[in-house]
Amino acid sequence: MIDDFDLLPRDDAFDPFSVVLFKALQILAFLFFVALLIVAPEAKEGKVDSKAEFMISLDWPDNHPDDFDIFVQDPIGNVVWYRRRDAGFMVLDRDDRGGLNDFVLVNGVKVPTATRQELVTIRGIVAGEYTVNLYHFAALTGKPVPVTVTVQKLNPIVTIVAKETIESAEGGTERTVVRFTLDGKGAVTGTSHVARSILQTFSRTWQVGQP
Repeated sequence: MIDDFDLLPRDDAFDPFSVVLFKALQILAFLFFVALLIVAPEAKEGKVDSKAEFMISLDWPDNHPDDFDIFVQDPIGNVVWYRRRDAGFMVLDRDDRGGLNDFVLVNGVKVPTATRQELVTIRGIVAGEYTVNLYHFAALTGKPVPVTVTVQKLNPIVTIVAKETIESAEGGTERTVVRFTLDGKGAVTGTSHVARSILQTFSRTWQVGQP
């Protein structure tokens, strides 16, 4: 027999129990790996807490064609408005252009909405004074329009910091509605109605930047 000359290695005897045990260990290892994937906590790196600290709303009569805008400047000079909807901790959540963009999509069809409202949220605290200005972008009726600006502190409970209603009739005009001051913890320490133009701030910045 060829085996007598040791010319080829001899195979070990087949052991069915060992094979079954090995397969069982493979299955257990696979199930353990799957269980780890299921119970592993969701990675949260890069997520940003979007909780708002303050909300500023600008409201005017339903279905009105005039276009009003809200300008908000924080203590370090950031300004949120329709040309910069995200500045510092401030976000312009809704830019309402009167009758031009007030609609919702229903089954692919644009349906007009009556509400006239702009919204700005402040999602972090910067100590100092904030200025809230109203800009009458387009006056289509030529008649005075009542406009209400409301500043609300949202945490820990909703409180009204200021609520002012003014009338505006002339397009291209800017008015200071309210100025409010925060401390380092976000508490309101004061309010005022002293006029301050944010548009003039833009103008001075552009002039300084010119050669």
